[in-house]
Amino acid sequence: MNTRHLVDPQLGPFLDALPAFELSAETLAAVRAIVFPSAVDAAAVDAVAMSVRSVPGPPGGAEVGVIIYTPRQSTGPLPCIVHMHGGGYVAGSAASAEPRHRPLALAAGCVIVSVEYRLAPETTFPGAIEDCYAALAWTFANSRTLNIDARRIGVMGESAGGGLAAALALLARDRGEYPLAFQHLIYPMLDDRTCTTPDPHPHTGEFLWTAHKNAFGWASLLGVPPGSADVSSYAAAARAEDLSGLPPTFLSTGALDLFLEEDIEYARRLLRAGVPVELHVYPGAFHAFDLAPDAQVARDANRDSIAALRRALHTGH
Repeated sequence: MNTRHLVDPQLGPFLDALPAFELSAETLAAVRAIVFPSAVDAAAVDAVAMSVRSVPGPPGGAEVGVIIYTPRQSTGPLPCIVHMHGGGYVAGSAASAEPRHRPLALAAGCVIVSVEYRLAPETTFPGAIEDCYAALAWTFANSRTLNIDARRIGVMGESAGGGLAAALALLARDRGEYPLAFQHLIYPMLDDRTCTTPDPHPHTGEFLWTAHKNAFGWASLLGVPPGSADVSSYAAAARAEDLSGLPPTFLSTGALDLFLEEDIEYARRLLRAGVPVELHVYPGAFHAFDLAPDAQVARDANRDSIAALRRALHTGH
């Protein structure tokens, strides 16, 4: 595969600066130690308070860490995003999202509760999703103390975090305890069967998140080979047979992202189930392209994302 000619030229310098890494049991510790360069905006630090908490975990399980971001100059209860970080289910952390979460809380006018779920392969399904559900339950139970409007709580995530957000929306629907206002899915990792398709897309997945890494991530989460029978929809949301009754959905991905087709298919099925969907596919964009500081397509994606969040958080549309 050689798709470099399809990459948006403005993304080229960012792509060249990305750290190269292989993903395996032997390299996992080193991959987890990779730090993507980013800085926290000083103005956002002044404007948004951050607190770190441990909250009750799943029944019989350990506590779950959360990081809470709250705009300081807020009046009245605020809407809330419960956020799951990316990292292929095997890496990443809630703390790593601080450079994005502080300005996002300010731009979207909301509280963000970022979940420190357990990682695979040390913890296989359903550990991570039950951690996320416990954090969601705590957010609802403590909404008054957190100055949150419990009627306007939604879920969000990128990559594996987007997969967890989609699975959490399914779990919340099925358990019937916590009504969600929206799900906001950024290039979500939804379908383990992408690892085993006999006809993979010829132009996706060359950069950053490859088919090999995808197979490792899914195998680590599931504890069985990806594509196995009877994989739960709370692990791989695309496995859900019924998507009706899910909250309004924003979904975005890049045209060169390995998850392109599974994401488009999920959006199509949501629409067929009567769920309002806003879908964006960005040309020339690979996985995590929206982190590029100087590319117009990244600015467009972040603009579209924040605009959709503001609508979902404040108007319900």
